[in-house]
Amino acid sequence: MRGSLVLVALLTVLQRGLATPLVHAEASKVYHEEVPRDFQGSKHLRAVLEKRANPPPSFTNGQPYDPVASKGSIFSGGTNAQLDIQNPANLGAEGTDNGVVVNLKWSFSDSKARLLNGGWSREQVVTDLPASKDIAGAQQHLKKGASRELHWHRVAEWGYVYAGSVLISAVDENGFNQVSRLNVGDIWYFPKGVAHTINGLADENEYLLVFDDGNFDAAGTTFMVDDWIAHTPKDILAKNFGVNASVFDNTPKTDPYILPTNVSNGVVASPYGNLTASANSTYVYFASQKPPTQAPGGGGTIQIVDSRNFPVAKTLAAAIVTVQPRGLRELHWHPNADEWLYFAKGHARATVFNGNALARTFDFSAGDTAVFPDNTGHYVENISQNETLVWIELYKSDHVADISLTQWLALTPPDLVAATLNVSRQVVDNLKKEKQLIVKGT
Repeated sequence: MRGSLVLVALLTVLQRGLATPLVHAEASKVYHEEVPRDFQGSKHLRAVLEKRANPPPSFTNGQPYDPVASKGSIFSGGTNAQLDIQNPANLGAEGTDNGVVVNLKWSFSDSKARLLNGGWSREQVVTDLPASKDIAGAQQHLKKGASRELHWHRVAEWGYVYAGSVLISAVDENGFNQVSRLNVGDIWYFPKGVAHTINGLADENEYLLVFDDGNFDAAGTTFMVDDWIAHTPKDILAKNFGVNASVFDNTPKTDPYILPTNVSNGVVASPYGNLTASANSTYVYFASQKPPTQAPGGGGTIQIVDSRNFPVAKTLAAAIVTVQPRGLRELHWHPNADEWLYFAKGHARATVFNGNALARTFDFSAGDTAVFPDNTGHYVENISQNETLVWIELYKSDHVADISLTQWLALTPPDLVAATLNVSRQVVDNLKKEKQLIVKGT
Protein backbone atom coordinates (compact mmCIF):
# COMPACT_ATOMS: atom_id res chain seq x y z
CA MET A 1 0.00 0.00 0.00
CA ARG A 2 2.89 2.35 0.84
CA GLY A 3 4.23 1.87 -2.68
CA SER A 4 0.89 2.90 -4.15
CA LEU A 5 0.83 6.05 -2.03
CA VAL A 6 4.34 6.92 -3.11
CA LEU A 7 3.34 6.42 -6.75
CA VAL A 8 0.37 8.77 -6.39
CA ALA A 9 2.52 11.43 -4.71
CA LEU A 10 5.23 11.10 -7.34
CA LEU A 11 2.80 11.32 -10.25
CA THR A 12 1.15 14.39 -8.78
CA VAL A 13 4.49 16.10 -8.23
CA LEU A 14 5.61 15.35 -11.77
CA GLN A 15 2.34 16.74 -13.08
CA ARG A 16 3.09 20.04 -11.39
CA GLY A 17 6.62 20.13 -12.71
CA LEU A 18 8.31 20.05 -9.29
CA ALA A 19 11.89 18.85 -9.12
CA THR A 20 11.67 16.88 -5.85
CA PRO A 21 9.00 14.22 -5.24
CA LEU A 22 7.14 14.22 -1.92
CA VAL A 23 6.80 10.79 -0.29
CA HIS A 24 4.22 10.23 2.46
CA ALA A 25 3.36 7.27 4.61
CA GLU A 26 -0.27 8.18 5.28
CA ALA A 27 -3.16 9.47 3.21
CA SER A 28 -3.62 12.46 5.50
CA LYS A 29 -0.02 13.52 4.89
CA VAL A 30 -0.51 13.20 1.15
CA TYR A 31 -3.56 15.43 1.44
CA HIS A 32 -1.77 18.19 3.34
CA GLU A 33 1.25 18.16 1.04
CA GLU A 34 -0.47 17.71 -2.28
CA VAL A 35 -3.72 19.70 -2.00
CA PRO A 36 -3.33 23.43 -2.67
CA ARG A 37 -3.20 25.33 0.63
CA ASP A 38 -6.21 27.42 -0.38
CA PHE A 39 -8.35 24.27 -0.34
CA GLN A 40 -7.06 22.67 2.87
CA GLY A 41 -9.44 24.55 5.18
CA SER A 42 -12.46 23.92 2.95
CA LYS A 43 -15.49 22.47 4.71
CA HIS A 44 -15.97 20.30 1.61
CA LEU A 45 -12.53 18.77 2.05
CA ARG A 46 -13.10 18.12 5.74
CA ALA A 47 -16.20 16.14 4.89
CA VAL A 48 -14.41 14.18 2.19
CA LEU A 49 -11.57 13.25 4.54
CA GLU A 50 -14.03 12.17 7.19
CA LYS A 51 -15.51 9.64 4.79
CA ARG A 52 -12.80 7.08 5.49
CA ALA A 53 -10.06 6.82 8.08
CA ASN A 54 -7.50 6.18 5.35
CA PRO A 55 -9.08 7.18 2.03
CA PRO A 56 -7.16 6.52 -1.18
CA PRO A 57 -5.07 9.69 -1.46
CA SER A 58 -5.78 10.12 -5.15
CA PHE A 59 -9.49 10.76 -4.52
CA THR A 60 -8.90 13.25 -1.70
CA ASN A 61 -6.43 14.92 -4.04
CA GLY A 62 -9.05 15.17 -6.77
CA GLN A 63 -7.38 12.57 -9.00
CA PRO A 64 -9.23 9.75 -10.86
CA TYR A 65 -6.81 7.08 -9.71
CA ASP A 66 -7.42 4.00 -7.55
CA PRO A 67 -4.06 2.67 -6.37
CA VAL A 68 -5.63 -0.41 -4.80
CA ALA A 69 -7.29 -1.57 -8.01
CA SER A 70 -4.56 -0.05 -10.18
CA LYS A 71 -7.15 1.73 -12.26
CA GLY A 72 -7.20 5.23 -13.69
CA SER A 73 -4.43 7.80 -13.51
CA ILE A 74 -3.87 11.50 -12.84
CA PHE A 75 -5.35 14.51 -14.63
CA SER A 76 -2.82 15.88 -17.08
CA GLY A 77 -4.93 18.61 -18.62
CA GLY A 78 -7.48 21.24 -17.75
CA THR A 79 -9.79 20.44 -14.84
CA ASN A 80 -11.45 22.30 -11.98
CA ALA A 81 -9.43 21.03 -9.02
CA GLN A 82 -11.77 22.38 -6.35
CA LEU A 83 -14.82 20.70 -7.91
CA ASP A 84 -12.91 17.45 -8.32
CA ILE A 85 -11.97 17.48 -4.63
CA GLN A 86 -15.57 18.20 -3.61
CA ASN A 87 -16.90 15.34 -5.74
CA PRO A 88 -14.74 12.24 -5.20
CA ALA A 89 -17.64 10.02 -6.28
CA ASN A 90 -17.34 11.46 -9.79
CA LEU A 91 -13.71 10.34 -9.82
CA GLY A 92 -14.63 6.72 -9.15
CA ALA A 93 -14.31 6.62 -5.37
CA GLU A 94 -17.18 4.13 -5.08
CA GLY A 95 -16.18 0.88 -6.73
CA THR A 96 -19.78 -0.39 -6.82
CA ASP A 97 -20.81 2.28 -9.35
CA ASN A 98 -21.45 0.90 -12.82
CA GLY A 99 -22.71 1.93 -16.23
CA VAL A 100 -24.07 5.29 -17.33
CA VAL A 101 -26.54 7.03 -15.02
CA VAL A 102 -27.54 10.57 -15.97
CA ASN A 103 -26.63 13.50 -13.75
CA LEU A 104 -29.06 13.80 -10.83
CA LYS A 105 -27.44 16.76 -9.04
CA TRP A 106 -27.50 20.54 -9.33
CA SER A 107 -26.11 23.27 -7.10
CA PHE A 108 -27.87 26.60 -6.61
CA SER A 109 -24.34 28.05 -6.69
CA ASP A 110 -24.33 27.17 -10.41
CA SER A 111 -27.56 29.12 -10.96
CA LYS A 112 -27.59 32.71 -12.16
CA ALA A 113 -28.71 35.07 -9.38
CA ARG A 114 -31.24 37.69 -10.44
CA LEU A 115 -30.50 40.92 -8.53
CA LEU A 116 -33.54 43.08 -7.79
CA ASN A 117 -34.49 46.19 -5.85
CA GLY A 118 -35.16 44.60 -2.48
CA GLY A 119 -33.61 41.16 -2.85
CA TRP A 120 -32.56 38.42 -5.22
CA SER A 121 -33.72 35.11 -6.67
CA ARG A 122 -32.09 32.09 -8.26
CA GLU A 123 -33.65 28.87 -9.49
CA GLN A 124 -33.19 25.31 -10.68
CA VAL A 125 -35.47 24.27 -13.53
CA VAL A 126 -35.57 21.37 -15.96
CA THR A 127 -33.03 22.99 -18.29
CA ASP A 128 -30.56 22.98 -15.37
CA LEU A 129 -31.37 19.45 -14.20
CA PRO A 130 -33.11 17.60 -17.06
CA ALA A 131 -33.90 14.60 -14.85
CA SER A 132 -36.17 16.77 -12.67
CA LYS A 133 -39.24 16.96 -14.88
CA ASP A 134 -41.83 17.09 -12.08
CA ILE A 135 -40.33 19.69 -9.76
CA ALA A 136 -38.48 23.00 -10.00
CA GLY A 137 -36.93 24.89 -7.09
CA ALA A 138 -35.74 28.37 -6.22
CA GLN A 139 -34.10 30.34 -3.45
CA GLN A 140 -35.45 33.83 -2.87
CA HIS A 141 -34.32 36.65 -0.58
CA LEU A 142 -36.26 39.71 0.59
CA LYS A 143 -34.90 42.65 2.52
CA LYS A 144 -37.04 44.19 5.24
CA GLY A 145 -40.17 45.71 3.72
CA ALA A 146 -39.49 44.26 0.25
CA SER A 147 -42.21 42.25 -1.47
CA ARG A 148 -42.47 39.56 -4.09
CA GLU A 149 -45.00 41.38 -6.21
CA LEU A 150 -48.63 40.28 -6.55
CA HIS A 151 -48.85 37.30 -8.90
CA TRP A 152 -50.18 33.80 -9.52
CA HIS A 153 -48.97 30.62 -11.24
CA ARG A 154 -50.25 27.91 -13.54
CA VAL A 155 -48.59 25.50 -11.10
CA ALA A 156 -48.72 25.01 -7.33
CA GLU A 157 -46.16 26.76 -5.11
CA TRP A 158 -44.65 25.35 -1.88
CA GLY A 159 -42.46 27.50 0.37
CA TYR A 160 -40.23 26.96 3.40
CA VAL A 161 -38.78 29.82 5.47
CA TYR A 162 -35.17 29.23 6.56
CA ALA A 163 -34.10 32.77 7.50
CA GLY A 164 -36.03 35.73 8.92
CA SER A 165 -39.82 35.93 8.79
CA VAL A 166 -42.33 36.76 6.07
CA LEU A 167 -45.95 37.75 5.67
CA ILE A 168 -47.92 35.82 3.06
CA SER A 169 -51.21 37.03 1.62
CA ALA A 170 -53.51 35.00 -0.62
CA VAL A 171 -57.04 35.05 -2.04
CA ASP A 172 -58.89 32.04 -3.47
CA GLU A 173 -61.59 31.80 -6.16
CA ASN A 174 -64.38 32.27 -3.63
CA GLY A 175 -63.04 35.48 -2.14
CA PHE A 176 -61.73 33.85 1.03
CA ASN A 177 -58.40 35.33 2.05
CA GLN A 178 -55.48 34.66 4.35
CA VAL A 179 -52.76 36.90 5.77
CA SER A 180 -50.27 35.03 7.97
CA ARG A 181 -46.84 35.56 9.47
CA LEU A 182 -44.35 32.71 9.00
CA ASN A 183 -41.13 32.18 10.90
CA VAL A 184 -38.14 29.90 10.32
CA GLY A 185 -39.35 26.35 9.76
CA ASP A 186 -42.87 27.30 8.64
CA ILE A 187 -44.37 26.18 5.33
CA TRP A 188 -46.92 27.52 2.86
CA TYR A 189 -48.68 25.98 -0.11
CA PHE A 190 -50.59 27.89 -2.79
CA PRO A 191 -52.67 25.75 -5.17
CA LYS A 192 -52.34 26.59 -8.85
CA GLY A 193 -54.08 29.83 -9.77
CA VAL A 194 -54.28 31.26 -6.25
CA ALA A 195 -53.35 34.96 -6.13
CA HIS A 196 -50.64 35.75 -3.59
CA THR A 197 -47.73 37.90 -2.46
CA ILE A 198 -44.88 37.68 0.06
CA ASN A 199 -43.57 40.52 2.27
CA GLY A 200 -40.24 40.54 4.15
CA LEU A 201 -40.55 41.32 7.88
CA ALA A 202 -37.06 40.85 9.35
CA ASP A 203 -33.93 42.69 8.22
CA GLU A 204 -33.02 39.79 5.91
CA ASN A 205 -35.45 37.03 4.88
CA GLU A 206 -34.88 33.93 2.77
CA TYR A 207 -36.92 30.91 1.74
CA LEU A 208 -37.02 27.87 -0.48
CA LEU A 209 -39.64 27.73 -3.23
CA VAL A 210 -40.76 24.51 -4.93
CA PHE A 211 -43.14 24.16 -7.89
CA ASP A 212 -44.88 21.03 -9.17
CA ASP A 213 -43.55 21.41 -12.74
CA GLY A 214 -39.89 21.21 -13.70
CA ASN A 215 -40.44 23.52 -16.67
CA PHE A 216 -41.26 26.48 -14.43
CA ASP A 217 -39.70 29.06 -16.77
CA ALA A 218 -42.06 28.21 -19.61
CA ALA A 219 -44.22 31.04 -20.94
CA GLY A 220 -47.69 31.08 -19.43
CA THR A 221 -46.53 29.80 -16.02
CA THR A 222 -46.30 32.99 -13.91
CA PHE A 223 -48.55 36.05 -14.17
CA MET A 224 -47.68 39.42 -12.58
CA VAL A 225 -50.47 41.88 -11.82
CA ASP A 226 -48.62 45.01 -12.96
CA ASP A 227 -47.57 43.25 -16.18
CA TRP A 228 -51.23 42.55 -16.92
CA ILE A 229 -52.27 46.11 -16.07
CA ALA A 230 -49.55 47.54 -18.33
CA HIS A 231 -50.81 45.46 -21.25
CA THR A 232 -54.51 46.20 -20.94
CA PRO A 233 -56.11 49.24 -22.69
CA LYS A 234 -56.56 52.07 -20.20
CA ASP A 235 -60.21 52.61 -21.08
CA ILE A 236 -60.84 48.97 -20.17
CA LEU A 237 -59.00 49.45 -16.87
CA ALA A 238 -61.05 52.55 -16.10
CA LYS A 239 -64.30 50.70 -16.82
CA ASN A 240 -63.24 47.62 -14.84
CA PHE A 241 -62.11 49.44 -11.68
CA GLY A 242 -64.48 52.40 -11.87
CA VAL A 243 -61.65 54.96 -11.83
CA ASN A 244 -60.11 57.52 -14.14
CA ALA A 245 -57.73 55.99 -16.68
CA SER A 246 -54.93 58.32 -15.56
CA VAL A 247 -54.69 56.37 -12.28
CA PHE A 248 -52.54 53.84 -14.14
CA ASP A 249 -50.15 56.27 -15.82
CA ASN A 250 -47.28 55.23 -13.55
CA THR A 251 -47.84 51.48 -13.50
CA PRO A 252 -44.50 49.76 -14.23
CA LYS A 253 -44.18 48.73 -17.87
CA THR A 254 -41.97 45.76 -16.95
CA ASP A 255 -42.63 43.75 -13.83
CA PRO A 256 -40.18 44.47 -10.97
CA TYR A 257 -40.58 40.91 -9.60
CA ILE A 258 -39.24 41.99 -6.19
CA LEU A 259 -39.70 45.60 -5.14
CA PRO A 260 -39.12 47.76 -2.06
CA THR A 261 -42.42 48.35 -0.23
CA ASN A 262 -43.20 48.58 3.49
CA VAL A 263 -43.56 46.09 6.32
CA SER A 264 -47.26 45.37 6.03
CA ASN A 265 -49.53 45.48 9.07
CA GLY A 266 -51.40 42.54 7.57
CA VAL A 267 -54.89 43.82 8.35
CA VAL A 268 -57.56 43.06 5.76
CA ALA A 269 -60.93 41.37 6.24
CA SER A 270 -62.92 39.49 3.63
CA PRO A 271 -66.74 39.55 3.71
CA TYR A 272 -66.68 35.89 2.68
CA GLY A 273 -64.37 34.51 5.34
CA ASN A 274 -60.82 33.67 6.27
CA LEU A 275 -58.96 30.61 5.03
CA THR A 276 -57.39 30.13 8.46
CA ALA A 277 -60.79 29.28 9.94
CA SER A 278 -60.35 25.63 9.00
CA ALA A 279 -57.39 23.26 8.98
CA ASN A 280 -58.72 22.00 5.66
CA SER A 281 -58.42 25.38 3.95
CA THR A 282 -55.40 27.16 5.44
CA TYR A 283 -52.44 27.73 3.15
CA VAL A 284 -49.93 27.66 6.04
CA TYR A 285 -48.49 24.83 8.12
CA PHE A 286 -46.69 26.11 11.20
CA ALA A 287 -44.06 23.38 11.32
CA SER A 288 -41.91 25.48 13.66
CA GLN A 289 -44.52 24.92 16.36
CA LYS A 290 -44.53 21.13 15.97
CA PRO A 291 -41.56 19.07 17.17
CA PRO A 292 -40.07 16.63 14.64
CA THR A 293 -40.39 12.89 15.24
CA GLN A 294 -37.43 10.83 16.35
CA ALA A 295 -37.00 8.48 13.41
CA PRO A 296 -37.01 4.70 13.86
CA GLY A 297 -33.40 3.56 13.85
CA GLY A 298 -32.37 6.32 16.25
CA GLY A 299 -30.14 8.19 13.83
CA GLY A 300 -32.09 11.42 13.35
CA THR A 301 -35.48 13.06 12.99
CA ILE A 302 -38.16 13.36 10.34
CA GLN A 303 -41.08 15.75 10.00
CA ILE A 304 -43.59 14.77 7.30
CA VAL A 305 -45.87 17.48 5.91
CA ASP A 306 -48.35 16.19 3.34
CA SER A 307 -52.09 16.15 2.72
CA ARG A 308 -52.66 13.99 5.80
CA ASN A 309 -51.73 16.85 8.15
CA PHE A 310 -51.76 19.76 5.66
CA PRO A 311 -54.92 19.00 3.62
CA VAL A 312 -54.56 21.79 1.06
CA ALA A 313 -51.18 20.41 -0.13
CA LYS A 314 -52.54 17.96 -2.67
CA THR A 315 -49.73 18.02 -5.25
CA LEU A 316 -46.57 18.46 -3.17
CA ALA A 317 -45.71 16.26 -0.19
CA ALA A 318 -42.65 16.98 1.91
CA ALA A 319 -40.40 15.79 4.70
CA ILE A 320 -37.74 17.67 6.66
CA VAL A 321 -35.00 15.23 7.62
CA THR A 322 -32.01 15.45 9.98
CA VAL A 323 -29.33 12.78 10.18
CA GLN A 324 -26.76 12.60 12.96
CA PRO A 325 -23.04 12.34 12.12
CA ARG A 326 -22.25 9.13 10.24
CA GLY A 327 -25.94 8.23 10.25
CA LEU A 328 -27.70 6.63 7.29
CA ARG A 329 -31.11 7.10 5.70
CA GLU A 330 -31.69 3.41 5.09
CA LEU A 331 -31.80 1.79 1.65
CA HIS A 332 -35.28 2.36 0.21
CA TRP A 333 -37.27 3.54 -2.78
CA HIS A 334 -40.38 5.63 -3.41
CA PRO A 335 -43.21 3.89 -5.30
CA ASN A 336 -45.31 6.96 -6.06
CA ALA A 337 -43.09 9.80 -7.30
CA ASP A 338 -39.61 11.16 -7.95
CA GLU A 339 -37.84 12.46 -4.84
CA TRP A 340 -36.52 16.02 -5.14
CA LEU A 341 -34.09 17.10 -2.44
CA TYR A 342 -32.62 20.36 -1.18
CA PHE A 343 -29.62 20.00 1.12
CA ALA A 344 -29.77 22.74 3.74
CA LYS A 345 -26.81 21.82 5.94
CA GLY A 346 -23.94 19.37 6.10
CA HIS A 347 -22.34 16.91 3.70
CA ALA A 348 -23.86 13.75 2.25
CA ARG A 349 -23.18 10.91 -0.11
CA ALA A 350 -25.86 8.92 -1.93
CA THR A 351 -25.84 6.07 -4.42
CA VAL A 352 -28.76 5.69 -6.83
CA PHE A 353 -29.48 2.19 -8.18
CA ASN A 354 -31.28 2.36 -11.54
CA GLY A 355 -31.71 -1.36 -12.21
CA ASN A 356 -29.91 -3.40 -14.89
CA ALA A 357 -26.61 -3.15 -12.99
CA LEU A 358 -26.65 0.66 -13.25
CA ALA A 359 -25.59 2.70 -10.21
CA ARG A 360 -24.01 6.10 -9.59
CA THR A 361 -22.84 7.85 -6.43
CA PHE A 362 -23.08 11.60 -5.77
CA ASP A 363 -21.57 13.90 -3.16
CA PHE A 364 -23.75 16.69 -1.74
CA SER A 365 -23.27 19.79 0.41
CA ALA A 366 -25.44 22.72 1.50
CA GLY A 367 -27.16 24.45 -1.41
CA ASP A 368 -27.25 21.36 -3.63
CA THR A 369 -30.42 19.91 -5.11
CA ALA A 370 -30.97 16.39 -6.40
CA VAL A 371 -33.62 14.21 -7.95
CA PHE A 372 -33.92 10.46 -7.39
CA PRO A 373 -36.28 9.02 -10.04
CA ASP A 374 -39.29 7.13 -8.73
CA ASN A 375 -38.63 3.52 -7.83
CA THR A 376 -34.84 3.84 -8.01
CA GLY A 377 -33.16 2.38 -4.95
CA HIS A 378 -31.00 4.74 -2.90
CA TYR A 379 -29.65 5.75 0.49
CA VAL A 380 -28.33 9.03 1.90
CA GLU A 381 -25.36 8.96 4.29
CA ASN A 382 -24.09 11.75 6.50
CA ILE A 383 -20.35 11.56 5.81
CA SER A 384 -19.38 13.99 8.58
CA GLN A 385 -17.99 12.92 11.93
CA ASN A 386 -19.40 15.93 13.81
CA GLU A 387 -21.96 17.86 11.75
CA THR A 388 -25.70 17.18 11.50
CA LEU A 389 -27.03 16.71 7.98
CA VAL A 390 -30.31 18.45 7.08
CA TRP A 391 -32.30 18.18 3.90
CA ILE A 392 -35.83 18.79 2.64
CA GLU A 393 -37.39 16.25 0.30
CA LEU A 394 -40.46 16.78 -1.87
CA TYR A 395 -42.66 14.63 -4.07
CA LYS A 396 -45.22 15.50 -6.70
CA SER A 397 -47.84 13.59 -4.77
CA ASP A 398 -50.38 14.05 -2.00
CA HIS A 399 -48.40 11.87 0.40
CA VAL A 400 -44.90 10.71 1.29
CA ALA A 401 -44.32 6.99 0.74
CA ASP A 402 -41.28 4.74 0.83
CA ILE A 403 -40.50 1.03 0.81
CA SER A 404 -37.68 -0.14 3.09
CA LEU A 405 -35.31 -2.74 1.67
CA THR A 406 -34.64 -4.26 5.09
CA GLN A 407 -38.32 -4.45 6.01
CA TRP A 408 -39.20 -6.05 2.67
CA LEU A 409 -36.57 -8.74 3.13
CA ALA A 410 -37.57 -9.32 6.76
CA LEU A 411 -41.24 -9.81 5.82
CA THR A 412 -40.54 -12.19 2.92
CA PRO A 413 -40.20 -15.98 3.49
CA PRO A 414 -36.67 -16.19 4.90
CA ASP A 415 -35.61 -19.28 2.97
CA LEU A 416 -36.32 -17.45 -0.30
CA VAL A 417 -34.36 -14.40 0.80
CA ALA A 418 -31.40 -16.48 1.97
CA ALA A 419 -31.31 -18.39 -1.32
CA THR A 420 -31.59 -15.22 -3.40
CA LEU A 421 -28.79 -13.37 -1.59
CA ASN A 422 -26.70 -16.49 -0.85
CA VAL A 423 -26.56 -15.65 2.85
CA SER A 424 -27.31 -17.74 5.91
CA ARG A 425 -30.83 -18.14 7.24
CA GLN A 426 -29.63 -16.63 10.53
CA VAL A 427 -28.75 -13.35 8.80
CA VAL A 428 -32.25 -13.11 7.38
CA ASP A 429 -33.92 -14.05 10.65
CA ASN A 430 -32.14 -11.16 12.38
CA LEU A 431 -33.35 -8.51 9.96
CA LYS A 432 -35.65 -5.95 11.58
CA LYS A 433 -39.30 -6.13 10.55
CA GLU A 434 -39.90 -2.49 11.41
CA LYS A 435 -38.61 0.30 9.19
CA GLN A 436 -35.30 1.73 10.35
CA LEU A 437 -35.70 5.07 8.60
CA ILE A 438 -32.46 6.59 9.86
CA VAL A 439 -29.79 4.22 11.11
CA LYS A 440 -27.42 5.46 13.81
CA GLY A 441 -23.86 6.16 12.77
CA THR A 442 -21.03 3.87 13.78
